[in-house]
Order: sequence, then structure tokens, then C-alpha cells
Amino acid sequence: MTVAVLVLATLGFRGLGALGVRRFARWPVAAAHGLAVMLVLTASAHFVPAEVTVMPNHADLVRMVPPFVPYAGAMVYLTGVLELLGALGLVLTATRRAAGWSLAALFVALLPANIYAAVEQIPFAGGAASPLWQRIPEQVLYLAVAVWAARSTRTPSTPERELVHH
Repeated sequence: MTVAVLVLATLGFRGLGALGVRRFARWPVAAAHGLAVMLVLTASAHFVPAEVTVMPNHADLVRMVPPFVPYAGAMVYLTGVLELLGALGLVLTATRRAAGWSLAALFVALLPANIYAAVEQIPFAGGAASPLWQRIPEQVLYLAVAVWAARSTRTPSTPERELVHH
């Protein structure tokens, strides 16, 4: 479902760009905003109580944390906060580069939890465990979009900056 959210949100933002909203005139910017929408959705699960079963919740995510990671509950909260900060960073042009690279690092850091959950067949939101063949490509996709967003943020070269100030 998260891939669908990413794709649909990106297409929606790019559609706004095609309709004349200049902010979304470029695919990487639309993708950055699409990833931000997806991250807000996924980050919300980090804070949902275990009693809520209509969506992934904090307890589901704690079960995904490999045993070698200390303070699993706190780590789930921390990664939720980092995802929210990353989402905010992606939508702000001034911080998009840093947010994209930071999220790429976060997605790499979260990969062991996704591998552990798939190998141990940890159920998620009351459903069957997601298979490893699905989890790894999803993480790679999110990482690629984060890097694309980070690399697409243009910083004017020195001569261009001088022209702007004169």
C-alpha cells in the first residue's frame, strides 16, 4: 500500500504541475512531495496504540525490530519522529537535499528490521507477513526517490549567485 501512496501522491503533485502549479513542474520535486505524503502515513503507525487494529500500530513495529537492537519501543518512536522530520524536510526547498540524504541513510538503517520481519514472518496489522522479495525492492525504491530528490535540488553556482546579487 505504501508504494501505491507514493506513486499516486507523486502523480497527483506532478498533475498539479501540469496544470500550472510551478512548484510541481519537475518530477523530482513532485516525487519528493509524494515521498513526504507516504512518510507521514507510515510514521503515523509508529504512534498508534496496539488496540487499534485497522492499520499497523506501534506494537506491530516493535515486533519488527531485530533482537540485537536495544530499546525497541523507543527506537520505533525515534524512527517515527525521524520519518516526520524527513517528510517536512522534503517539502521545504532549503532542506530537501539534507532531508533526502538523511532519509536515504534512514532507509538503509531500517533494512535489517525489514529483513528480520520477512525472515521471521512477523505479521503486520493482523495480516500475513510481507515477503522479503517485496520488502527489499520497496526499501530500494524509497531510497532511490530520496536520493533523486536530494540530487535534484539545485544550488546556484558562484557566478550565478554573483549575478543575482548585482
